[in-house]
Amino acid sequence: MNSVFFGTSSFALPTLEILAQRFGLRAVFTRPDAIARRGQTPDASPVKTRAHSLGIPVYTPHSLCTRSQENAKPLNDTLGQRIPDAHVVAHIQQYKPDVIVVASYGLILPPALLGLAQAGCVNVHASLLPRWRGAAPIQRAILAGDREVGVSIMRVEAGLDSGPYCGQAAVAAQDKTYEQLVDALGKLGARLLSKTLPAIVEGSIAWTAQDTNLATYAHKLRKGSIDLDDSLTQIENINRVRASSTHIRCRAVLFGQPVVILAARLAQPTESRQLLWQCADGPIAILELKPDGRQAMSGQAFLAGYGNREHR
Repeated sequence: MNSVFFGTSSFALPTLEILAQRFGLRAVFTRPDAIARRGQTPDASPVKTRAHSLGIPVYTPHSLCTRSQENAKPLNDTLGQRIPDAHVVAHIQQYKPDVIVVASYGLILPPALLGLAQAGCVNVHASLLPRWRGAAPIQRAILAGDREVGVSIMRVEAGLDSGPYCGQAAVAAQDKTYEQLVDALGKLGARLLSKTLPAIVEGSIAWTAQDTNLATYAHKLRKGSIDLDDSLTQIENINRVRASSTHIRCRAVLFGQPVVILAARLAQPTESRQLLWQCADGPIAILELKPDGRQAMSGQAFLAGYGNREHR
């Protein structure tokens, strides 16, 4: 079997590993290196870094535009090579993939790519479809208070995560953070793909159409959209803390100091010296935070610097 993989974030790493170990991974496509601020060293995606260590060719097109394919010429397999956008389809064709696999890539694959492989294109999607189609399924599940989260192996079609699925698996969300669920679901998705991919390529697996009446959409989070909010309930604010990531932080202003909230729980009436945030139905205790420009610290350590117990 030959496979080609499209992935970017840490969620995709277990899938990358499984493809490299068992399913003839020939090439990896990932997002270009990110540069957060002017003058900083480019930051390679987790998938690019791991694929390099495995010796697998990695390509970083800025888009998946497919115009002018008749003039495109296959390029050499140079690690880290940037492919002109219009050459992506022609370049993939030289690998003769039986299947194309996607996991947390960050760009929608155009129709011209979907039919390149004999078994089509499948996606390891981090939700129990049709719930939470879209860009931020794990975070939206946390914010909604879902008790169960999961993964789906779906066929990629022109619509947004609307294709049929051939396998699903779930875990309890409990009080897990976004990063913890990324790790758990990434591993779960890779195991499920490993079980289903042989039958997908053979054409012997059953596909289940999604019920569009049950579809919900996991729109991308925006800066400030998960900041602490005293008009929300305790659980809603705690879920905002759980959904925080390195890209979109849960923030607040405490005693005039902007901070990132790293951990919180329901306040304990019997405990003293708690750093509290008052919610619509009672306080939550902030356990860990990071003031802007400073190291992370406990809520108690932060509180000790101000000598006050409550904050709203």
